[in-house]
Amino acid sequence: MFIETEGTPNPATLKFLPGREVMGDRGTADFASAEAALRSPLAARLFALPGVARVFLGTDFVTVTEDGEQGWGALKAQVLAALVDHFVSGQPVIEAAEEDGEGDYDPVDAEVVEQIKELLDTRVRPAVAGDGGDIVFRGFRDGIVRLHLQGACSGCPSSRATLKHGVENMLRHYVPEVVAVEQVEA
Repeated sequence: MFIETEGTPNPATLKFLPGREVMGDRGTADFASAEAALRSPLAARLFALPGVARVFLGTDFVTVTEDGEQGWGALKAQVLAALVDHFVSGQPVIEAAEEDGEGDYDPVDAEVVEQIKELLDTRVRPAVAGDGGDIVFRGFRDGIVRLHLQGACSGCPSSRATLKHGVENMLRHYVPEVVAVEQVEA
């Protein structure tokens, strides 16, 4: 099995492309700790490696964030070996999908929220996935769109600029009801 590796805008995170489906059409899964990863045999295997701080499972990729202690020197080879071992084992990537709610918004704003979600799905998520992450809609109130960044985007030094200058400007252009975008945790 050949696994490609790509850098991401987040220097602490690498993107691993196993050349096969990871989550497929089941969405994405972001694990910020070993405890949170218990429902994913793959993420649990990666968290067993010393130096792994975060694991994100995308449609056809895995991003791993290192904790800054040892760097990618030895950890990269260990992650590659763990990925190969997992896919060869035949174990599932994830045991059960976590229900991701619709977000917090007033039902009166349902049409606006659908426009926001459509723009996020068609224009933002593909670009963010290319960098090893995901963006999740968490709510819309008083003209403010609340978004959660996952994977390589979580903790990335340029994520706030991406939200403000990229996502916010685009949403404000296409959806006049949007006045601002803010990042929220989980």
